[in-house]
Amino acid sequence: MDKKRRIVVKVGTNVMTNKDNRILGPILKSLVRQIATLYEEDIMVVLVSSGSAIAGKEILGQISIEDASKRRQVYSSVGQPRMMRHYYSIFHDYGMRCAQVLATKRDFSPGIHRENMINCYESLLSEGIIPIANEDDAVSVTMSMFSDNDELASLVAELIGAEKLIILSDTDGLYTGHPEHDDSEKLNKVQIDENVEKYVQQSEKGEGEGRGGMESKIKIAKGTAAKNIDTYIANGKREDVILDIMAGKPVGTKFTS
Repeated sequence: MDKKRRIVVKVGTNVMTNKDNRILGPILKSLVRQIATLYEEDIMVVLVSSGSAIAGKEILGQISIEDASKRRQVYSSVGQPRMMRHYYSIFHDYGMRCAQVLATKRDFSPGIHRENMINCYESLLSEGIIPIANEDDAVSVTMSMFSDNDELASLVAELIGAEKLIILSDTDGLYTGHPEHDDSEKLNKVQIDENVEKYVQQSEKGEGEGRGGMESKIKIAKGTAAKNIDTYIANGKREDVILDIMAGKPVGTKFTS
């Protein structure tokens, strides 16, 4: 039997939340609808989803723990099953099944952990189940944390032999300046040896809003593209963004080797 085509889609916290940091059901539904459409075309998607810390914070509000990493563990532990409940119910509505795959960086080191991860993904995909991956924040130790979920998504894409990695953010791609400035232009294509880092602006983020900025996205996108996996940075709030990319439309910024 032919192995189905595979892609990895990473959705960031800022895609799935509004300005008040509340999870947006319609965005999750739109993602799942697109994944279901691709499934009908024999393209399997692994979804790397952020949002557990925000989902936990929505329930718990401010907590009394002062240490930031302990706070993150609590928010994520409470939020992760909540995120999965959202996804489980939406996938179920589309007649599909999903599974949770939590990982730490150690799981990608060569050896038994890596083999185990490969077996897990291959088994799920062979059964037509959509793996939803996230960092296992509850047990991740700082020194073995992924820099962010973009890094996790890149490792998963390599692990399963994906043809594309789509990193969904809240901007339409990479620009030659600040995305909101009139004289900034969106870059449709970037070769991995191009110095596009010079275009990046620093941004400030609050707690639970995700660790990865555009600078780290470029680094991950270039590193992934160097392994012959076409990588895209695109706007997750845009209608049909994943389907448009798969159809070859000039959406987002495409990184190639």
